[in-house]
Amino acid sequence: MSDDGPSAASTTDTEAATGATPEPTETRRDRLPDTREEAEAALDRVVRENRFTIAVLFPAVGAVTLVGSAEGWIPEPFAFHPWFVLFGVCVMRSPLVVGALPLFDRRAAAWLGALIAYTYAIESVGVQTGWPYGSFEYTVGLGPMLSGVPLALPVFFIPLVINAYLLCLLVLGDRAANGWVRLVAVSAAVVAMDVVLDPGAVAVGFWTFGGGAFYGVPFSNYAGWVLSAAVSVVALDRAFDAGAVRARLARCEFMLDDMVSFVILWGGINVWFGNYLPALVALAFGVGLVRTDRFDAGLLTPSR
Repeated sequence: MSDDGPSAASTTDTEAATGATPEPTETRRDRLPDTREEAEAALDRVVRENRFTIAVLFPAVGAVTLVGSAEGWIPEPFAFHPWFVLFGVCVMRSPLVVGALPLFDRRAAAWLGALIAYTYAIESVGVQTGWPYGSFEYTVGLGPMLSGVPLALPVFFIPLVINAYLLCLLVLGDRAANGWVRLVAVSAAVVAMDVVLDPGAVAVGFWTFGGGAFYGVPFSNYAGWVLSAAVSVVALDRAFDAGAVRARLARCEFMLDDMVSFVILWGGINVWFGNYLPALVALAFGVGLVRTDRFDAGLLTPSR
C-alpha cells in the first residue's frame, strides 16, 4: 500500500500540472459493434477462427451420438435429446447464416418468409395425407412439435436448399446465369442431398415411411422433393441478387462449411448402417466441395 500511494499521488499531480486527462478504460460495452457492418465482421471472425470445431468436430460428435442413441448405447433421457440435437444443428448452420447475413434485406426476408410458410404447409399436408412425400411420421421429437411437425423445421430444411443453391452457383460458373439450367441443377442437387439424408434419418429412427424400396424410403418421396426443390429455387432467385451472392461466395471461404458438416454427419451415419449408395452420394458432394476449394485437408486440423 505504501508504495502505491505516492505513485498514484504523483500521477495525479502530473495530470493536474499538465492538464492531461486519463485515458478512458475500455468497457465490454465499448467493444460491441456499433453498425451492421461491424457486427457482420465480428461474426465472420468468430466463425473463421472456429471452423474446425463447427464444421468437423460438431458433425463428428453428432454422428457418434445419433448412432449411439439408435444403437441403445446412450441411455434415456440423453438419447436423441431434442435440445442437444437442435443446438448441434444450429451450430453447424452458423457458417451459412453468418455468410448470408450481408445479403439480407427486406426482399430476402419476405421471400424466405414465404418459403418457410411453404415448408410448414407442405410438411403438414405430408404428415396428414402422405402427399407429396409418401406416408411418413416423425418417431423422434425434434424439439417442440405442432400437429406432428417440428417447429424448428425451417432450421432443418431451408439451409439444405440454400447449400445446394450455393454449391451449384460455384460448380456451374457462368452457366448458372441461365435460369432453367439453375433450376434443373439445383433441384437435382437438393434431391441428391435427400438421397443422403432420408436413408440416414430412417436408419437412426428420426422418422419412418413404414418401409420403402430405397433403404426404407419410397421413391415417391423423391418426387415430392423435386416439387419442393423447384419451389425453393424460384424463391431463392427472387430473394437474392445473383451477382451479390457470387461476390459473397468469392470472399467468404466458410460459407459452405454447413455442407462440409452434412457430408461428415450423414455420410458417416450411412456408412455405419451399411447404406453405401447414400454414402457414395455424400462422398460425391465432398468431391464437389474439394473442387470448389471449400473443403481442404487443412480444415481437418484444429490449427486451421
